[in-house]
Amino acid sequence: ATMVTAGVYMVARLSALFVLAPISMAVVAIIGAVTAIFAATIALTQFDIKRVLAYSTISQLGYMFLACGVGAFSAGIFHLVTHAFFKALLFMGAGSVMHALSNEQDMRFMGGLRGKIPTTFWTMLIGTLAISGIPGLSGFFSKDEILWQSFSSARGHFFLWLIGVLAAGLTAFYMFRLIFLTFYGSSRVKSDVVKHLHESPSVMTLPLIALAILSIIGGYVGVPHLFGGSNAFGSFLDSALAHPPEPAELHHPAYLEAILMAASVIIALIGIFIAYRIYVAKPLMINPSPDKLGKVHTILFHKYYVDEFYGATVVRPFIKLSELIYNLIDRVLVDGTINIVAYMTLWTGEILKWFQTGNVRNYIVTFMLGVVLFVGYVLLKWI
Repeated sequence: ATMVTAGVYMVARLSALFVLAPISMAVVAIIGAVTAIFAATIALTQFDIKRVLAYSTISQLGYMFLACGVGAFSAGIFHLVTHAFFKALLFMGAGSVMHALSNEQDMRFMGGLRGKIPTTFWTMLIGTLAISGIPGLSGFFSKDEILWQSFSSARGHFFLWLIGVLAAGLTAFYMFRLIFLTFYGSSRVKSDVVKHLHESPSVMTLPLIALAILSIIGGYVGVPHLFGGSNAFGSFLDSALAHPPEPAELHHPAYLEAILMAASVIIALIGIFIAYRIYVAKPLMINPSPDKLGKVHTILFHKYYVDEFYGATVVRPFIKLSELIYNLIDRVLVDGTINIVAYMTLWTGEILKWFQTGNVRNYIVTFMLGVVLFVGYVLLKWI
């Protein structure tokens, strides 16, 4: 968790530098928006419960970078904090589900669990509502602050807001897809797992309850002025973060913020409704045939083939280069040099062993021959 959020923290802490480089901030905003929608579309098709949450995390990090890119550094950090509450809740809830199902991660082999593990269900539902941006929960305040800033700030843009809103709708869809596939419908749990199905112990459920409470109340430290709040969290960070210059004439009426906020909530509710229709009302997509879903689903399921592209352009060429270096340098140069010394030693030994016959008479003859040669050499030098 520290690793994936370190980039957001770094950009926020370096805000004084970024505000002096508008192009760099625009790049950060675009990358953030693209990341939010890119990862959200991948999460739509995954069946591994942890993969859905992993790509959801990438998408939410995109929101944070979008906020930093438009100069709303405090909004990005605010979402980082609220996201810590509900995403920790969701990951730990997923762990509780896996614990109940003997480490099963595939949502196609779940279903009908809300009565079996009620504490896990209700806490995960709260976390899902929070990440979906439902009003009153922590994710609503932080996400909509980002969307508003991406539209209204001097460095914001309508298309950045639009991508953020679309990603919000997709987030609501894939998160409730997770809830419906896991806890609703008929049970698809494997027969050998059903007899061991149980709620997690209190050492696992109590942290879920604590995080669920924080997912509800955590956003009230940043209630916007639209609702009569003072955005205490943003005010707290003001002295530590830089602020890009805003044109004096840049002003938006309060009702516009309310309209945009309502639009994002409606989009999220539409995403939830579509997920309900597909996975609960008419559960036709629980274990679909890839052929019936078309090429778009295949591309999303395979994560835009990024892993395959990375493997073809980086991993396999690097392995081939490593094999080449191993064959040329390690085996030929290093091993070859050592082997030459070894072979010379063996060759010398093979020659010398002929003198080691074990016959004393041969040793005496060899010794006398050596003496004769030595004496002959000395006499020749004297002559």
